Amino acid sequence: MIKVDLHTHSFASLDGGIKPQQYKTILESGQLDCVAITDHNRIDAAQELRKSLGNKVIVGEEIMTTDGELIGLFLTKAIEPHQSALVTAKAIKAQGGLVYVPHPFETVRSGLPQTCLDELVYLIDIVEVHNGRAIFQNLGPKAATWARLNRKVVAASSDAHGYAGLATTYTELASIPTAKTLVKLLETARFSTNRPPLRSLLYPKLNRMSKHLGKKS
Repeated sequence: MIKVDLHTHSFASLDGGIKPQQYKTILESGQLDCVAITDHNRIDAAQELRKSLGNKVIVGEEIMTTDGELIGLFLTKAIEPHQSALVTAKAIKAQGGLVYVPHPFETVRSGLPQTCLDELVYLIDIVEVHNGRAIFQNLGPKAATWARLNRKVVAASSDAHGYAGLATTYTELASIPTAKTLVKLLETARFSTNRPPLRSLLYPKLNRMSKHLGKKS
C-alpha cells in the first residue's frame, strides 16, 4: 500500500516549518510515499519540491475563503484567497484540481459550516474525516456522517506544520494518486490515525513567533 498525506504545511506557510530536506527524508525513508504540500494561500514551495521529487509531491493550497478554509489538490496556479467558498471551489475545478475539505465544521480552525458544504456538495471531491491535529475539537465523526450521506470519499491527513507531525495520520492507497485516480483510489483506502507527539501541536504558534522575531532582527 502507498502511504499518502494530503494535508501538510511547509516553511512557506506563515505557521508552517517543514523544510524541503525533511520532506525528502520522509519520502526516501518510506515513512510516506506521497505527500501533498498545502501551504496557506500559495503553491510556490510545493511546485519547487515537485520539480525534484516528481509525483511523490502533490501541489496543493489551503485557501482561506470568506466561508472558511478549502484545499485544492493538483493545482497548477495559485488561487486567490478571500473569495467565497463557491467561487474558490469552481476555480479549483477550472484548472483540473480536486476540491478537498479540511477539518469541516470546526470553529477553532475555520472549517466550513454545514450550510456551505451543502451548497458546494456537487463540487466537493474529498472530505477530511481524520485530522492529526484535531485534539481540542474533533468533529471527524460528524464529517464522516456528512460524507456518507452525500456519497463523498474520505481521507485521513496529518495537517502537519513541522517534521514531527509527518507520517502519523495518513491514508493508504493502492497506488500513487493522480488528479484522475485519487477519488477512485480513496474508495478502497485504509487509514492510519496515530496521534502526533504533543509538541507538534505547538508548531503553528512557534513557527509564527520564530518568523516574526526573524523579521525584527
